[in-house]
Amino acid sequence: MAKAIHMMVRVLDEARSVRFYQTAFGLRVDERLDFDDFTLVYLANDEAPFEIELTINKGRAEPYALGEGYGHVAFVVDDLDAEHARFASSGLNPRNIVEFKRDGALIARFFFVEDPDGYKIEMLQKHGRYC
Repeated sequence: MAKAIHMMVRVLDEARSVRFYQTAFGLRVDERLDFDDFTLVYLANDEAPFEIELTINKGRAEPYALGEGYGHVAFVVDDLDAEHARFASSGLNPRNIVEFKRDGALIARFFFVEDPDGYKIEMLQKHGRYC
């Protein structure tokens, strides 16, 4: 059986991205691998074995075009309202909380935030399939 282990995003500024993911999600640098042309930074926390891999291509100055294909990565939390307030007070500019319903039944409560490079990240309230 396959096991999801990480997702990779290309970023321009390593320190800025590490700071964002640490502030937003409590992710820490688990490993940093430096090569001649690029650096890989693996971010993790104790909540799950899944990691975010930041790829920093050396010498790149222009932002990456995210295109139409990228969707988002999602995190789940116990208290969405508290997290939204924490994000806002940390200057992370979260979007408004949305309640997604079907036939009047709550399916999900969530908000989105973007990292410094424009990648969309969904924060979900633990509920239903999102536990």
